[in-house]
Order: sequence, then C-alpha cells, then structure tokens
Amino acid sequence: MIGTKVTLRLRMGAHDAHYAGELVDGARMLALFGDVATELLIRLDGDEGLFRAYDNVEFLAPVLSGDYIEVTGELVAIGQSSRRIAFEARKVITNLRERGTSPSAAEVLVSPLVVCRATGTCVTPKALQRTPRAGGSCEEIILTAALVGAEITRTQTPYLPITPQEIADEAARCREAGVAVIHLHVRNDDGSPTQSKERFAETIERIRAKTDCILQVSTGGAVGMSIEERVGPLACKPEMATLNCGSLNFGDDVFINTRPQIRDIAARLEASGAVAELECYEVGHVEEALSLAAKGVLQKPLHFQFVLGVPGGIGASEANVRTMLSLIPADATWGVAAVGRFQQPMTELAMRLGGHARVGLEDNIYLSKGVLSEGSAPLVARAADYARSIGRTPVDPARARTLLLATARAEVTP
Repeated sequence: MIGTKVTLRLRMGAHDAHYAGELVDGARMLALFGDVATELLIRLDGDEGLFRAYDNVEFLAPVLSGDYIEVTGELVAIGQSSRRIAFEARKVITNLRERGTSPSAAEVLVSPLVVCRATGTCVTPKALQRTPRAGGSCEEIILTAALVGAEITRTQTPYLPITPQEIADEAARCREAGVAVIHLHVRNDDGSPTQSKERFAETIERIRAKTDCILQVSTGGAVGMSIEERVGPLACKPEMATLNCGSLNFGDDVFINTRPQIRDIAARLEASGAVAELECYEVGHVEEALSLAAKGVLQKPLHFQFVLGVPGGIGASEANVRTMLSLIPADATWGVAAVGRFQQPMTELAMRLGGHARVGLEDNIYLSKGVLSEGSAPLVARAADYARSIGRTPVDPARARTLLLATARAEVTP
C-alpha cells in the first residue's frame, strides 16, 4: 500500500571507509537504499523487482566509520509495474573522535542527522507480480468537497457560494473536478449560517437537479444550537450526515457534544437512513466512537473523518494521523480534513496512506499561500491530480455509494 515504510539500521565498519581511512563513500548509502527498495517490492509484489532510476540524490552530511545509519524507504506511488520510493538515511549514533576521549567513545544523537535523501523508481514486471494487489479502497479514493462551512465569509473570499443556486453550481463544478461527496452547510441570503430545514431542502433540491453527488449534511454542535436545530437537515433525507464524537474547544468557541447528545443524534441518523461520518477532532473522539459501536449505538462498518489543525483540537501531523489510524477497525473507512495551510499536506498524506480526503473553501480558502482559490473546484482538481499521480483513482458518486453506503444500508434493510 502507498505509505508503507521499511527501515534498516546498521553500523558503518572500517571496510566501508573509502577516503582517508574514515569517510564512507556516498555509494554505500545508495546500496542501502537498494536494500530497502528490495524489501518493499517483496512485501508488495512477492518479487525483488528491478531498480530502474533515481530521480534525484542529495548527500547532506558526511558518514564516517563507526556511525550507525538508519535507512528508510517509503512507497509514494504505485503504477501498473512501476513503484516510486522516497529514501532517507539518518545518522543516529556517531563515533565522537574528540581530543581527550577514547577511540571507542560514541554518542546517541538526540536529533538524528539526515545524511542522504533520494527518490527513485523500481519496476516489477506484471508477469513477476506474485502477490495480488489490494483492490477497491486501496487504489480508489473518495474526494469530498466542503463548499460553505460556518466560519468563512464573503469578506474573506468573494468566491464563497451563499444562495442555494450558487451552492448547486459550485457542487456541479466540483463533481466535474472529481468529487463524489458534497459536505453541506447552508446560509441565509445575508450570508449568515443557518440550520433551517427549508433552506436545506431548497439547496439539496437544486444540487440534486445538477449533480449525482452524495449529500452529507452537518449536525455539528455549535454554541447555542439545540439538538432539534442540529438534526433539522435530516428531514431532507440526505444519504450521509456527520456525527461529532465529542466536545471541543474550537478556536475561541466551544462545540458541545455530550455523550447523551451523541447517542441521541446517532439514533436519529439511523432512523433517517443517513450513514454517519464520524468526525473526530481528538484521539478520545475515536475511542468514543469505538465504544458506541461496541454497544450497538453506531452501525458498522464505521466511516471516520479525522479533522486536523483546528485550534483547540489535535494537531496536523503524520504522527497524529498514524495514531488515530492505528485505533480504528480493519473494516472501517477513513479520511482526513485539515484546516488552512494544513489542508494540502495532510490530505495528500491521507491519500498516500490509503485514506480518503476532504478539501474545499470550508477548510481552506487558499489554493496556495496568499492566492485565493476561485471556489472549491480548483482545490478538488488539485487533490484529484495528486491522487492520480500516486496511482489512486478518484471514484464517481455511484462507486462511492458502493464503498460507503451499500454495506451499511444492507445491514438495516428489513
């Protein structure tokens, strides 16, 4: 799978030294990269494959005999026979070589020193691929567009859709760009957020007239909002709805989701036929969702959305994504939504790790630093292009319904 890593650690001996009896030849690092590439290919294909070419190589610091080097290789793209790999070699222990210390003195580096980086392409011919590739959800990706949100305004970006027709038009643009799911908030004509059932009904009707995307409404717990207001959009019979799995300091506000409220909203989602997307802003939210599933409150298989980078919530980092991912069941689906400048790196990380991704103006109004995106569609197009570049295919709404909704609906069909 994309995102798979292997690691090799070994000590550079006197036989590795090539210059002045101490300095290790840079070619030694490339040989180690070849070793981790071979292991990755064996794990993926059941065959050692062939190393075709390096795209680039950077030698960043000297390696001396006696140093311990840790080498990693990570799959970053998978084609029909090609496998693109990112390599890094880090010095984790160094021989001191300081005046007044013994020749055998050595030290563990608190911050490992990167000594070499590279990217390269390996090839395993189809005829030699003994291990069937993971199908379905590994190669396919579901892109979600969050068009409106409750936080951004037209003062921040003139491209924010407000009226039902504007939202429907933007949904259609996103569908053309590669999106399968529309995460939906709605606005009053003055631009203020609303949970009005009538406004949702009009907006949903216009979206459905223009596109076949899955509609996913929000039941978030903004300050002062009653349960009845939060679940109002369920009257419009959306196919999906979010379920916030805990309370959160959300910037300078507070999202309140008590355990009784979560159970209440979960029951209403099931009664309406909407499949829950479990929004988790903290590791504890994942644990809460798992607890509710174990008690039968939530229908399996579960679909998680890890929301990263919100001030007051979990930070946007690879370590945090991997921690949350390690907690969820093997049959669960998952995706990442990240705010502001974290949106692009975190959603691209999710794609490499086999997850799905949410992009759009709700989470980030910029296409790149200082440049306003002209709506959510350019953000979707960029995400779709990246997915294809690493061997994943954005699915259409019909396929997304199979991946996200078919099993859950079959389980509740009389």
